Amino acid sequence: MSVTLSTEITTVECLRAVYDLPKPGPANKVTDRIDEHAAAFIAKSPFLVLATVSADGRLDVSPKGDIPGFVQVADEKTVLVPDRPGNNRIDGLQNIVETGRIGLIFLVPGVKETLRVNGAARISVDSTLLERFVVEGKAPRSVTVVSVEEVFLHCARALIRSGLWNPDRYVDRADVPSPGTILAAHTGGLVDQCAYDAELPARIVQNLY
Repeated sequence: MSVTLSTEITTVECLRAVYDLPKPGPANKVTDRIDEHAAAFIAKSPFLVLATVSADGRLDVSPKGDIPGFVQVADEKTVLVPDRPGNNRIDGLQNIVETGRIGLIFLVPGVKETLRVNGAARISVDSTLLERFVVEGKAPRSVTVVSVEEVFLHCARALIRSGLWNPDRYVDRADVPSPGTILAAHTGGLVDQCAYDAELPARIVQNLY
């Protein structure tokens, strides 16, 4: 199905004609630092999504997860995010090197609100910094150092509508294409679907850290 944009909005003025102005609370909720409340939220979060942009405008949004507290608040203007083993595409890390911009959304299981943090970022491989994030005797390959510019709580509507934490809405894994199925299709058969799916569970466990 194609999408026709005959009524495309191309100016902020036209956009504001569609949307009301935010109420005083949402309009003024942004702070420029990690206070005690934001720090407490981050300390309970085992999962975040990390958004970056490259010098030529390519976007990347990556999931990051670990035990709660895996992201450390160094001070009210600095957040530290370790990079655990993955597929080595390092799209987000490359973007940070190119533009130094980052956006984070923190989630806490069972909590319907999310916390958003935006700012500047750089990549560090300082040994002392890496040692702060050792798990099972293994340090991360790098740490993303976030210089905080904006922090604000995002309301619960998205998670309420999605029912993300509602077990009654959990989907049977068999009803979603397997990783091997998707990769075989997207790589033109370079990935063997059956072999990939068979080997994946053990490979993930072996390379968590």
